[in-house]
Amino acid sequence: MPDKRVAILGATGVVGTQMLQCLEERDFPVGELVPLASARSAGSSVRFRGEEVVVREATPEAFEGVDVVLGAAGDELARKLLPEAVRRGATCVDNSHAFRLDEDVPLVIPEINADDVSWHHGIIANPNCATIIGLVPLWPLHQEAGIRRLVVSTYQAASGAGMPGLRELEREMGVVAQGGEMGPTDPFAYQLAANLIPQIGGFKEEGYTSEELKMQNEGRKIMHLPELRVSCTCVRVPVMRSHSESITVEFERPLALDRARELLEAAPGVLVVDEPSELRYPMPLQSSDQDLVWVGRIRRDLSAPDGVSSLCLWCCGDQIRKGAATNAVQIAEFLL
Repeated sequence: MPDKRVAILGATGVVGTQMLQCLEERDFPVGELVPLASARSAGSSVRFRGEEVVVREATPEAFEGVDVVLGAAGDELARKLLPEAVRRGATCVDNSHAFRLDEDVPLVIPEINADDVSWHHGIIANPNCATIIGLVPLWPLHQEAGIRRLVVSTYQAASGAGMPGLRELEREMGVVAQGGEMGPTDPFAYQLAANLIPQIGGFKEEGYTSEELKMQNEGRKIMHLPELRVSCTCVRVPVMRSHSESITVEFERPLALDRARELLEAAPGVLVVDEPSELRYPMPLQSSDQDLVWVGRIRRDLSAPDGVSSLCLWCCGDQIRKGAATNAVQIAEFLL
């Protein structure tokens, strides 16, 4: 495979840093790395394959000669710079929200709809982290029984708010341990340590937040299910990394529990950990710093009228890796 000139937009952030690690781990054919960040970070360095690489300021001209761009910046910068990269011949895989619901931009989870990469026009969108972690295990069940409706509660780690979120939770945990004065809690609306915050994103229609609507809107696009119905509640929890989700899924056709487990055990990107009698089930501590979505607590939905067309499950996945950086690198691999 010919080596590629690969740029990372937002290379010094938490997702950008993880992208560097994933490129190295997966032996992506990087001939030259071009780390890009704000003017404030330009001149610093990132470590890649044992060497220090100087960070450059993210400008349109910085994309000259670049083959692949991995975007780990915010919406505003992505909208401003990624079209410039495309005009200069690069293909972009973007982790921001900027292009996800654009009808001309594929929204891809490789385990589900890798074929959609084929119709890109220069930009491919990486889905929301909670969407990725929830849909990876749901996809094989959908292929068997057809998903009709989802009821989801997410328990999202501080890492979802980037490096500021991680640093703030660390600070707050220290304050709580020492009994000190908490002070401002930015980027969180309230203290997160020893607390739960039932809001991620701004409030939109019908009292749902922007984060909660992503599961439905992005899920419809990724799985090609325009009528998919989703009710989602997103909660920020005092966990450093790895999101967790409680999912009740209603199917069009009956699906036996044994068959559901069989499908999940054979599914790419999924690890079944489901032995309640041995107290074995997915947890954020175990599922962090790796790329599989852990699935357990697979059980019948007692509220379902027929008892066979609905089931419940619990899943955990690393938000920074599979929920962001790894998924983007996997998409880039399909580009090759």
